[in-house]
Amino acid sequence: MCEGQPATKRAKRDCRAEGLGSLAVLNDECIIDVLHLLSGRYLAQLAAVSRCLYFYTAHNELWKGLVLETLGDAWTFRDSWKETYAWHVCPGHRPYAPPRPLNPRGFHSEFLYRSWLCAHMAIDSAWLETENVPRRSGLTLQQFREEYELPNRPVILTDVVTKWPAMQKWGREYLAEKLAGHSVLVGDAPMSFEGYCAYADAQSDELPLYLFDKGFAERCPDLGADYQVPEVFSEDLFAVLGPGRPDHRWLIVGPARSGSTFHQDPNATCAWNAVVRGSKKWVMYPPHATPPGVRPSADGADVASPVSLTEWFLSFYEHRAAGGRAPAECVVRPGEVLFVPRQWWHLAINLEESIAVTQNYVSTANLRHVLAFLSSRNPALVSGLEGDERRASLHDDFLAALKEVRPQALADSAALEAEQLSRAQVHAQLNGLWAGLLLERWVVKRAPVDLTAQSRPAPGLSPVVLSAPWLDSKEPDANYKCAVVEFLWGVGDVSDKCGLGRLLEALGPA
Repeated sequence: MCEGQPATKRAKRDCRAEGLGSLAVLNDECIIDVLHLLSGRYLAQLAAVSRCLYFYTAHNELWKGLVLETLGDAWTFRDSWKETYAWHVCPGHRPYAPPRPLNPRGFHSEFLYRSWLCAHMAIDSAWLETENVPRRSGLTLQQFREEYELPNRPVILTDVVTKWPAMQKWGREYLAEKLAGHSVLVGDAPMSFEGYCAYADAQSDELPLYLFDKGFAERCPDLGADYQVPEVFSEDLFAVLGPGRPDHRWLIVGPARSGSTFHQDPNATCAWNAVVRGSKKWVMYPPHATPPGVRPSADGADVASPVSLTEWFLSFYEHRAAGGRAPAECVVRPGEVLFVPRQWWHLAINLEESIAVTQNYVSTANLRHVLAFLSSRNPALVSGLEGDERRASLHDDFLAALKEVRPQALADSAALEAEQLSRAQVHAQLNGLWAGLLLERWVVKRAPVDLTAQSRPAPGLSPVVLSAPWLDSKEPDANYKCAVVEFLWGVGDVSDKCGLGRLLEALGPA
């Protein structure tokens, strides 16, 4: 073997070749994939073959998978996943004495190092600097619907959950008391809340396990009574299905670096996420802009992305606007609620131990999109229900229940669709008039810019500030400017009734 050789490239190469044998033709990621196929017994035996295999078989994720797949909820975390597995599978060898680590001299693996780095590095402060999601308070239901829900734009609401009892009560001790004797869902596996907290304190995982429990309010009604759905999210059309509705609410608890990798919320629903303790960094892309490093399948049923949230930030955050669209970013703190629009790609990473509650919902504003999504009747695309047959029939069941219980919601949704179609037609007609209207009616208050309908601000160019001189020289307010600029540059949403209405009013009669 290469014991005692200098750590040169030659030594590293020989160490790998000699220690792996015929497996040396595989890259490190493939080797780990092969090792994932082995049982704990064979991994332990393989670790004794060579120094190289000892290092590969010690990879944390291998033993994590074995614990979760073979031990169910009958485990207590002990320092590492390998030790946890050995402790439970080999009780005759207790007390378990961890082996003395081998000297890694002459061995190099970028894959294993990257995994270790992602598990131990601090969150870079540069990842938290951008805050471009608006924070609002005092919104009426109508204002929320017109400014955010209909145009499908994210917003942080700062004043709708601050008086929840949960804001004062929810913490580890309170949750442990209320959830005593109950299992919670961590990933897809049930475990005790106390056991999860012990794991969260001791783990050093690349992507820590996340408590994401859908049945907390049914198992513990006191927790359900500790919060109320904010009024702006109160319309919940899936409720017409009664107990047969898809899963829609979750208690979320996790340590720093835990969270959700990029995904779109199920069934084209909208969502809200309220932070009770801790803080979360969010990165969000609109439906048509796939995030860098994310590869959805052709039908959207599967999504390939980096293993961990830290890995995505390390590899892709600096290229986050590479597709021509910068994401929406924010840090959401206790007492704040993030509105997640339908089909927006989003990730969330906990910056510290965090507790939150989230719900998905269908309202009149997004009903037609939900029905269109469910109309595929593809059970692989529908989630929140058990069994392919129930998932495939969700569209028909939902539509039938709406016709019986909430027919007016269907009528209102159809009216919204007709109105938005009409506005889209107006938008198409106006496209050919932009250049003339701008030159004739608008004053540009900065350096000259090409004002053709196809032009776009160059990267890094500050927003163009426009005013309407025939409006008694009064400056439009900030929201008005934003709506006009976005619309003129072709990035506005034609469903934005507020922005389009103000623009048409400003332009005045033809």
